[in-house]
Amino acid sequence: MNCLELTRLKGVIALERNPLLRTALRLEIITIAWMVIEAFVAVGAGIAARSLLLVAFGIDSAIELASAIVVFRRFWIESKKRFVIGLDHAKAIERRTSRIAGYLLLLLAAYVFVQAIFGLVTRHAAETSLIGIAVAIIAAVGMPFLAKAKLRVASKIDSLSLRADAMETLTCACLSWVLLAGLALNTLTSWWWIDSVASLAIVPLLIREGWESVSGEDSSGCGDGSWRTSRRDEKGGG
Repeated sequence: MNCLELTRLKGVIALERNPLLRTALRLEIITIAWMVIEAFVAVGAGIAARSLLLVAFGIDSAIELASAIVVFRRFWIESKKRFVIGLDHAKAIERRTSRIAGYLLLLLAAYVFVQAIFGLVTRHAAETSLIGIAVAIIAAVGMPFLAKAKLRVASKIDSLSLRADAMETLTCACLSWVLLAGLALNTLTSWWWIDSVASLAIVPLLIREGWESVSGEDSSGCGDGSWRTSRRDEKGGG
């Protein structure tokens, strides 16, 4: 294949990818907007209600916000510089930030674990947070649809970064259900220990998500195998 044919091929591929890249950018814009709201509201409501569970959820949202910004920048670079120019640089930035986010998640898991144990020892009781419950309901219902849309686009453009970001979105949905259960039980029962126990329940999710970001592995998301994309597809195998 000569240079002219190769250039034409790259142009065709770029034209086919551009609509999908725009879709990926829109999905990341939605993610960024929601994570800003979710992080500020959850942390603020958590501090007001003295809820470790809400504060931890808000910090996780802030970390996911950073990840979404990096993925957005990666696709923005590709959409503006087309096919190869700048793409390797974008992927390098993406990988470095993914590792940083992973270490932050592992630190968050350690913080939540220590604070939850401290809460159980001191019999810490969180107050009711209707705002926190509202945020948890919206995230629990909306995040799975957003994650599925990201996975669909990721499979079409063969993007590991968008797939990983989709898994973080799905993990957010899992955390939302844990958060909702914990806040609802705290509201209905006023059990002093429920906030700390529910916080401990999210630690394994934080560790898994953090380790996958550090090691570069893909998450299957809440144990649902139907969300997993085959490694054979990534490698072009049958």
